[in-house]
Amino acid sequence: MDLQLQGKRALVTGSTVGIGFATALGLAKEGATVVLNGRTKERVEEAVQRVQRKVAGAQVSGVAADLGTAEGVAHLLQQVPEVEILINNLGIFEPKAFENIEDEDWLRFFETNVLSGVRLTRHYLPHMKSRDWGRIIFVSSESALNIPAEMIHYGMTKTAQLAVARGVAETTVGTGVTVNSILPGPTSSEGVSEFVNQLARERGVDFATMEAEFFKTARPSSLLQRFITPTEVANFIVFVCSPLSSATNGATLRVEGGVVRSIA
Repeated sequence: MDLQLQGKRALVTGSTVGIGFATALGLAKEGATVVLNGRTKERVEEAVQRVQRKVAGAQVSGVAADLGTAEGVAHLLQQVPEVEILINNLGIFEPKAFENIEDEDWLRFFETNVLSGVRLTRHYLPHMKSRDWGRIIFVSSESALNIPAEMIHYGMTKTAQLAVARGVAETTVGTGVTVNSILPGPTSSEGVSEFVNQLARERGVDFATMEAEFFKTARPSSLLQRFITPTEVANFIVFVCSPLSSATNGATLRVEGGVVRSIA
């Protein structure tokens, strides 16, 4: 299937690893011109080189900027003033007991996970509307609906993303611009894999055993009973970026392996 993304200019935030990198790679394979982003120059350059090795002739570049700050967003916007596709993928997480989550943690999570996307969307949306075409995607999480007791501050930001995305979508009435949220389930990203491997080492078991235990105790409602791969999520994101998905707007789209039991 031709997703009609040839030549479309896309920015994927937090894209040196995991879902972000897989999405950037998928867009590059479809012929889009892709800008990757990460906090350090070294990781961004390495990610750009990985895309170039995997996709012959890929039109790909990178900008190192901490988008969890207003200064970082301003730096990126100087380098990338306009895009047609914006993937707000940047996000941080950490397990932490509610009683131990300080004000600084709440603010840091909100600024990184929510305000980064708000600031970028606020800048790029008018350009998309003037051209009557654009795609904005907030990569949220099933934790937006199933708030995890072990990281409530993270779940709060994921829910906030849904509200922002739906609200912004309401401003696109009658245009060719769409704004949607994606809800991945537990995914084998770099951070998650490291966390599970650490638990496995502490308990003296292998990754597969720890993975099975996680889904038995922490996510028993999962129909997959395994971690989703970043590529599985990215494949769906790339389709939603396509002109072929023009009737999907203001939606919360689930790629979570059946963890969420509700049908709405």
